[in-house]
This record gives sequence, structure tokens and C-alpha cells, in this order.
Amino acid sequence: MKMKISPAEGKLGILIPGLGAVATTLIAGVEAVKKGISQPIGSLTQMGHIRLGKRTENRNPKIQDFVPLAHLGDIVFGGWDVYEDNVYEAAANAKVLEPALLNSVKAELESIKPMKAAFDKNYAKNLNGTHVKQGTRYELAQQVMEDIKNFKEQNGLDRVVLVWCGSTEIYYEASAIHQTLAAFEQALLDDDKLIAPSMIYAYAALKLGVPFANGAPNLTVDIPALIELSKETQSPIAGKDFKTGQTLMKTILAPGLAARSLGVHGWFSTNILGNRDGLVLDDPDNFKTKEVSKLGVLEDIFKPEENQELYGEIYHKIRINYYPPHGDNKESWDNIDIFGWLGYKMQIKINFLCRDSILAAPIALDLALFCDLAKRANMSGIQEWLSFYLKSPQTAEGLRPENDIFKQLIKLENTLRYMMGEDLITHLGLDYYEEAYAEA
Repeated sequence: MKMKISPAEGKLGILIPGLGAVATTLIAGVEAVKKGISQPIGSLTQMGHIRLGKRTENRNPKIQDFVPLAHLGDIVFGGWDVYEDNVYEAAANAKVLEPALLNSVKAELESIKPMKAAFDKNYAKNLNGTHVKQGTRYELAQQVMEDIKNFKEQNGLDRVVLVWCGSTEIYYEASAIHQTLAAFEQALLDDDKLIAPSMIYAYAALKLGVPFANGAPNLTVDIPALIELSKETQSPIAGKDFKTGQTLMKTILAPGLAARSLGVHGWFSTNILGNRDGLVLDDPDNFKTKEVSKLGVLEDIFKPEENQELYGEIYHKIRINYYPPHGDNKESWDNIDIFGWLGYKMQIKINFLCRDSILAAPIALDLALFCDLAKRANMSGIQEWLSFYLKSPQTAEGLRPENDIFKQLIKLENTLRYMMGEDLITHLGLDYYEEAYAEA
């Protein structure tokens, strides 16, 4: 049975806390695609195909033609930032995109000016935000809700989604105030400093029934209180941490090693980057949040407790270094010590010269469009089928996350098939041969 999905009629607002390199690259890219200047490379919703039915049927429509997604021409962008630069100025400062491309969409970018941010320097010590709201945690949440409502009204929007593209916050673990919605709302009133800025945005969005996707490794919606709120207001949530450079490579390579039962003694990873994210991660407390997100990937794929002979002694080390000359061009090195038949040792070395925001922008777009789809399909709470895009996928309590990117893609595609009333695909394929045997 096909799920009942409201049509993607009217305009969709994508509101972004953090109009830095990732957000401005996303916005400039979408505006360029609208004008036919470029192509949305890397976006599954725009470029990807999905197989339907048997292979012999040859049904492989584009995903955007299969499920009712919002069209790029119906998207209106807005957001908040700790600096008051408009999106054109912020994009120019980020130095991700060439001036010629930026100038081709200059008018559209200049028209987007950030709203004042809900900010607490204690959560991002290396940022000196000047374009910030004032007030208690409760007052900040009310101000963000007013921002969302005003933005929707002023732009004639039918729907809104929020995608966090702000900086990584300091590492901390959930406490008593994060366990129930009642405790969380009381903590807002008490101006409890254990409520991070990202949680203020998430609370404001979910309280209004607006989906929220978390592109950083922050705790944010990965707490019982906001999961409870997302179900109460029937709002989808997805998190956490955009899966871009080095971790993308790990979730592609590690499943291959595990599939062939090749052992791994050690995996050393180091990165250099010089954008605002690199500056924030130069603080040890913020790096800790990112490190925890990146470290869990290999453990979940290799499952050393179940595969002691192959992965029981794996040594996994991660380093991130702030290096301003590289700007947004992140460079990662991986040294992987593996062993094969009879324990003979081998090595794999990867040098990935990636562009962080170029890889992240299409992820942010897809998450926004899929969260909007989920909302129209009355899907609330954690959207685990969107793990494909995330380093540290959020799951229901008691469930181990799936970090194998190929299994994540199968899960995503089968969710879309399920929503549209198509048969799920297991890739078993025996029926092709059983039919041939029966005919013989």
C-alpha cells in the first residue's frame, strides 16, 4: 500500500543556523542550478536513480521523478549567523567558490541576510560572535520561534525545514534535564547552561512542527526530551554530522575489508583544514565532539567484539589540525595496516584532497528535501533511513547504528519504495533462476 503523502505544493523554506562555508556553498549552488549555470552533482535527490521491480523490467527513474520532492525553484533560503555578513559576503569570505560563479548569483545571495544567532561562546570558544541575540535560554527559544514564523509569513511559504550547518559544539553528555520534555522546558525557564545553542534551534523548530536535521556531531536532537517533542508534534528529526571527506572514505573502504574477512591492526587518520570549522575544532573540547563521532564508525562496521581474530586489537587514531592556508580544502591522510591469508601484513594509504563544503552542500540539500518529504508522509521522530548522509547516525534506543554506506543506501532506497507502494528489493535474485529451472 502506498503511503498517504501530501503533495509538495507551494514554497519550501530552508532555514539554516550557521551561514558559513557549507550553507553559503549550498545556497549559491542551488541558485546556480536554478539558472542553468551548473549541475547539482553529489545530490542523490537530484541526480540519483532508483531501481523498481525486477531487473528485467528496466524501471530506473530518477529519485526526484519517483517521490514527490519539493522542486529547487520552490525553495527559499534563510538563516542565522553570529556574523552579520549577507550570504554573498559570507561566501566570498569562505573562498570555496570562484568569484565568477558567485557573481552570477550575486543579487540572490546579497538578498539573504542572517538573523541574529542564539549563541553561547562557551560552546564554541574560538568564535567571537557579534551578531547575537540576548536573553535567557527560554527567551532565545521564543525569539527563534518568532523568526521562523515571521520568515514563513514574509516569504509566503507553505512549509519550513531547519538544517544545522553551524559549528561543532563542545563535547558533553546528556544529563537529567535532557531526559524528558518537561525537564527540558523547565531547564529553558531556568536558563540552564546545559542547554546548548543548537538545542534551542531544535526545540524552537520542533515546537512549531518543523523538521530538524543536524549536520554537526553535537548532541542536539539526540536526547530523549527532543525525541519526545518530535513525536508529539509529528516532526521528523535526523542526525548527526554530515558524512563528507575522511569518514566517507572509511564507510566505503571498511565494509569492503570486512566483506572479504581481511584483518586490520591499525587505522591512523589525520586531517588539515583551515575554514571556520577548523578554527572551532582547534579547541580540544570541540575536537572531542568530532573525535567521538568519527571514532565510532569503524567500531560499528568491524564489530571487534564479534570478530576478535580480525579486529580485536585494532588501533584507531584520529587527528585534526587547523591549517589556515588550506581554507576549505581539507586534506586527509589514512594509513591502514591490514593483514590477510596466514596473517601476512599489507598496507593501504589514502591521501584525499577533498573540498569539505563541496561534499557537504548536496548532503544538506538532500536532508532538507527528504525531511520535508517525511513530514508530508506523517513520519515523525528519528529518521534512521537518512543515516546514509551522516557520520554518527541517530537510532532508536537500544539499536546499534549501521555505518556501512552500502547497507545505508539499501535502507534509504527501500524506504522510498515502501512509501510509494513498490516492492522492496532484497537483491536475492534466485527467482530469475528458479523460473528458468521450472521451465526446463
